Amino acid sequence: QVQLVESGGGLVQPGGSLRLSCAAASGFSLDYYTIGWFRQAPGKEREGVSCVSPADASIYYTDSVKGRFTISRDNAKNTVYLQMNSLKPNDTAVYYCAASRLRARVAVPDYMHYWGKGTLVTVSS
Repeated sequence: QVQLVESGGGLVQPGGSLRLSCAAASGFSLDYYTIGWFRQAPGKEREGVSCVSPADASIYYTDSVKGRFTISRDNAKNTVYLQMNSLKPNDTAVYYCAASRLRARVAVPDYMHYWGKGTLVTVSS
């Protein structure tokens, strides 16, 4: 069973930055999977934020985060990051990373096979 662990969430003021990390358990390489970041705010459906396919062949961002968020891989650390800048109150949500065996071009929850437990991001003054 693939285990993914998110970290890096917290409380930040509007306009601030956070970097989320998604690490895989030992013996499981993220290199060969599409990795996606999703978020779910209270009372809302889970939303695809960003994803990166194997070998960074394609990268996707939902419109609301383009120019503010950056997804990246560190293969040596077997970790995928989501750098979030210029954060807004409506970015507040639980953020999840997920892995797919598919070469996905968009972050769709139904495409994902493995999920982390999430990390809470709160943007508030």
